[in-house]
Amino acid sequence: MATLNEVYTASGYTASVRNLAQISYATDNVFSDGTSLQMATVTGNAAQGYVVTLTIAVNG
Repeated sequence: MATLNEVYTASGYTASVRNLAQISYATDNVFSDGTSLQMATVTGNAAQGYVVTLTIAVNG
């Protein structure tokens, strides 16, 4: 959520701030069962851009 909070301080996202305040991972339809295997690693910042990495296991 820290990344979302940073992004939503940028111009053009003011309407999204209210929506973000109304949700949590616990009440979200996708993440309500836990986030440990579903979250990406985010680096960077709003001014210079972000890099998002998600590790996905594939059974062969």
